[in-house]
Amino acid sequence: MSAISISYGKGHLPVRIPADVEATIVRKKPLPKLPDSAAAIRQALDQPIGARPFREIARGKKSACILICDITRPVPNHLFLRPMIEDLMAAGMAADKITVLVATGLHRPNEGAELAELIGDPWVLKTVRVANHDARNDADHVDLGRTPTRGMPVKIDRRFVEAEVRIATGLVEPHFMAGYSGGRKVIAPGVAHADTIRTFHNAQYVEDPLATGGNLEGNPLHEEQLQIVKLIGECYGLNTVIDEDRDLVFVSFGEITESHMAAVKVARSFTEVGVPRLFKTVVSSSAGYPLDKTYYQTVKAMVTPLKILEPGGTLIIASECSEGFGSHEFQQANANLVRLGKEGFTEMVLKKPLADIDEWQTTMQLKPLRRGKVQLYTTGLSEKERAITGVELIDSIEDAIVRAVKISGDKAIAVIPEGPYVVPYVTK
Repeated sequence: MSAISISYGKGHLPVRIPADVEATIVRKKPLPKLPDSAAAIRQALDQPIGARPFREIARGKKSACILICDITRPVPNHLFLRPMIEDLMAAGMAADKITVLVATGLHRPNEGAELAELIGDPWVLKTVRVANHDARNDADHVDLGRTPTRGMPVKIDRRFVEAEVRIATGLVEPHFMAGYSGGRKVIAPGVAHADTIRTFHNAQYVEDPLATGGNLEGNPLHEEQLQIVKLIGECYGLNTVIDEDRDLVFVSFGEITESHMAAVKVARSFTEVGVPRLFKTVVSSSAGYPLDKTYYQTVKAMVTPLKILEPGGTLIIASECSEGFGSHEFQQANANLVRLGKEGFTEMVLKKPLADIDEWQTTMQLKPLRRGKVQLYTTGLSEKERAITGVELIDSIEDAIVRAVKISGDKAIAVIPEGPYVVPYVTK
């Protein structure tokens, strides 16, 4: 047998492939690492896309809000937060007028040691205000009306809206609903009110066939996000792209939409990977830590490979789920899925203009469940949690591969070591 290492927790999980099984390994195309990350960030700030140099943007301004992603995204915040803050202060901005705001969406806040890990630089924590967005706190948000196309209610954290310099930072990677993360997505749903987020994630949006990984053209979530940015006004983005080792391979800064699209172009060039055929057996991961901390995030690993899974095939997922299932609301939604079945759950959510909190992730889980059989290897869920996953739990990935190949009669399988960070598709 040969062994393939797939991402799992803070390390890797060796998966042995039987000698008579032909495995197609689906990886990101290699990109050269940046030889000097600090110099690359400095160059991006000094030579922005569609904007003036950052030091000129900061000149004369009195306040700033810098958005960062929460702990579920491995963004290299330690590389760029301090240089940006130092530029703002050098331009005359008081440190207490600079806020680093964690764009939690409706995720839990990041605090204590976790917040320190997220920021990655003690100087930042000591120098400026660092806070978590709270989507449920009405007073924290400004009502900007509705988007012109679909009438989405737009309520955004006032610390961002009222800042003179607004910057969204993040990681550009495939996203199973919004096409690609980063840029406008850090604003909405990142620092949006619960009403906005729940509209964003109702069944009409997430069931749209164009709301899929790697796609921006006609994607309703992407289109609404762009309209929200226009309602806010002048915003800037700092976007990073990292490789499989979590090292920086690209960084852009500038006008939020233009700088984001520059990063998407780079990310797309090596994360979208063509394969010659559909497969009846696909093995994938949930991309390891921090994305595989919960079953909630694991759903992304189930959805992203669907373009290469033969209808009726078997999708085998490895996810540590070190923090368990996810929110209480998500647990309730999945319990409803198990109780009502696919058809009953679908009928229920299609009637709702506002999705229940975290129910959208269960709605997305319907996509792989409709496509074929989903099997999960995990060491982090309790028996109670395992009972409401809605998928088949397995004790051995190797045994699951042998069974799936025997049932399908097809010894060709696909293995995606980095899970949803790769968007596989069948070449024509």
